[in-house]
Amino acid sequence: MSEQITVVPANEASCEDLQTVFGSRGSAAYCQCQRFKLAPGEAFKTYPAEERALRLRAQTNCGVPRATSTSGLVAYLEGEPVGWCAVEPRPAYEGLLRVYRVPWDGRAEDKTDESIWAVTCVFARAGFRRRRVSYALAPAAVDFARERGARALEAYPMLTQPGEEITWGELHMGTPGIFAAAGLAEVNHPTPRRLVMRIDF
Repeated sequence: MSEQITVVPANEASCEDLQTVFGSRGSAAYCQCQRFKLAPGEAFKTYPAEERALRLRAQTNCGVPRATSTSGLVAYLEGEPVGWCAVEPRPAYEGLLRVYRVPWDGRAEDKTDESIWAVTCVFARAGFRRRRVSYALAPAAVDFARERGARALEAYPMLTQPGEEITWGELHMGTPGIFAAAGLAEVNHPTPRRLVMRIDF
């Protein structure tokens, strides 16, 4: 099934396709990939879902193929928009740098190094899960970061156990298998369930 999946920078996707991936209800629709984009002091309750969706549109430059920047990738399965991957220089994620402390435990990292890119969200929309959409998005993120001059790409997946119930809100950063298949390797294990994985170019 993976050979039928194509991945494009989000600015090359229409805004309608982008919103189709995020849907109109559930965790993805609620978040609009803003969890790590909010600055310290900002809160979801301050920005209603409509505002978060507008922010995502501005960040992705969806529908503007000539844009020189975007904040992620959109996957298509036989022309149907089915998946999303947030990938940018690590400093673009204020919440990751200043609020979410887990990735930094035990690491002496320059958080502001713009040559280090990060994947903070990767998912397939409802109805298209278990069809290897994330397995197509992860290597596309590697190529996307490399082609734009990244020195390395990081991801922060969650370890899962067979049969374990995990909420989407916990799993949106992906699982180790999809990133290992894309060439990333574990560089830190800050909590029992959270890994830091990385590929250096």
